[in-house]
Amino acid sequence: MFGGIEAGGTEFVCAVGVDPQNITISEPMSTTTPAETFQKVIEFFRQQPAVESIGIGSFGPVDIHPNSPTFGYITTTPKPGWANTDFAGTISRALDVPVKFDTDVNTAALGEHKWGAAIGIDDFIYLTIGTGVGGGVMVGGRLVHGLIHTELGHILLPRDPAKDPFEGNCPYHKDCLEGLTTGPALQKRWKVSPKTLPVDHPAWELEAEYIAIALVNFACTLSPKRIILGGGVMRQTQLFPMIRRKFQTLLNGYLHHPAILEQIDDYIVPPTLGDSAGVLGAIALAQSA
Repeated sequence: MFGGIEAGGTEFVCAVGVDPQNITISEPMSTTTPAETFQKVIEFFRQQPAVESIGIGSFGPVDIHPNSPTFGYITTTPKPGWANTDFAGTISRALDVPVKFDTDVNTAALGEHKWGAAIGIDDFIYLTIGTGVGGGVMVGGRLVHGLIHTELGHILLPRDPAKDPFEGNCPYHKDCLEGLTTGPALQKRWKVSPKTLPVDHPAWELEAEYIAIALVNFACTLSPKRIILGGGVMRQTQLFPMIRRKFQTLLNGYLHHPAILEQIDDYIVPPTLGDSAGVLGAIALAQSA
């Protein structure tokens, strides 16, 4: 048995199991203080069968480099009370098990690779668009880490102020991908909850355009064989055909491949595992410990 923790800025989800058919998943736990949240996590695992290891996919920024003195820490997060928190070490010591630690989107990508929309595909992107924007990247069957970890949500996008006077919602960059496309950005731009916007509202055409621009940048730089789009905003399923169409238009035939020209519906896709991608990916991460 293996343990998994999907640690979000709003809530944590824990699980024990081996695959999607053999798993026990907790009820969501509100992300409060580190001490209170970790105690709820520890109590969950103590009530379950013993696990060999635990995988953690965490909101960040985080330190994912095993040789670093702050490995397993949530580092410079703006979430109050969580900066410089020893996440992996606290869980490992309390439960006396090895812990693998990565970003929440990397673990979601790992879950989709093992059991979901990226089975058999070793070069792909998992992009989540919800409260924030994050991206997990796999190249050659390995998750990309590098200097820190990928931050696909903070690429800068062209914005026409005459067409879209909204300056963006990111406290660091304003009109980066995250600043223009998240749920909070949509609410701030249109003054209503995005859940209440009708499917034919102009908000979605603009949303699809920004996402398509980002995907063109990722396609040209990372050359993924598939792009998976998850997160709360992408539950607006009318976005998928709009994004695919705009993506093809923006590329204008430059990336000349049947996957883009003829099979676009299989190139830009939703996650097969849905909202369980993160916690199942954490189980997959634990299995690699």
